[in-house]
Amino acid sequence: MPEFASPPIMPLRITVDEAGGVLSPTGPVLTRRMSDLSGLFADQDQWRSGVDTGDPVVYEVVSSPVPEIDREVAQSITTIAPGTVGGEFYMTKGHQHPNPQGEIYLGIAGQGGLLLFDGERDEWIEMTPGVIGYIPPGWAHRSVNTGQEPYRFLAVYPGGAGHDYQWVVEHGMGRRVRTAADGTVELAPFRA
Repeated sequence: MPEFASPPIMPLRITVDEAGGVLSPTGPVLTRRMSDLSGLFADQDQWRSGVDTGDPVVYEVVSSPVPEIDREVAQSITTIAPGTVGGEFYMTKGHQHPNPQGEIYLGIAGQGGLLLFDGERDEWIEMTPGVIGYIPPGWAHRSVNTGQEPYRFLAVYPGGAGHDYQWVVEHGMGRRVRTAADGTVELAPFRA
């Protein structure tokens, strides 16, 4: 697997393969399977069934070689597969930045959304190709595929911001993103 580059980083040309979800040159690649999302879906029986019947890949993150360290601006492309668990759309684990800094996501393929939570308020930003979602400092965030094809976005963020996934496990995300009875996207209470 390719790794992050070692500082000092020289000027770098990075290309984006929107259809394939790849940055070139490529840095680390992270693959999250259903089993990696323990405790995140409301219907744990359906989650367990997904794990037991193939443990599908839910999403993959392809990073550039720019390291996630202070004063660098890191980039990655995340691709979330289509699907649901007990009616809840496939999603990323979600995280908050321990060193609170802003971040942007640019939709490049498919249909999805950006769920944000600051511990009290939640916000939802619909994402499609060409839409930029801005994540202010201090807001936990999770991406969700609400469509029938892979949802893909480019993330650009301060390398030294860090990723705290446990915060989301402990505090939730304010809402759950589900498919409604009529097939539309529904923002349901996090704890029913």
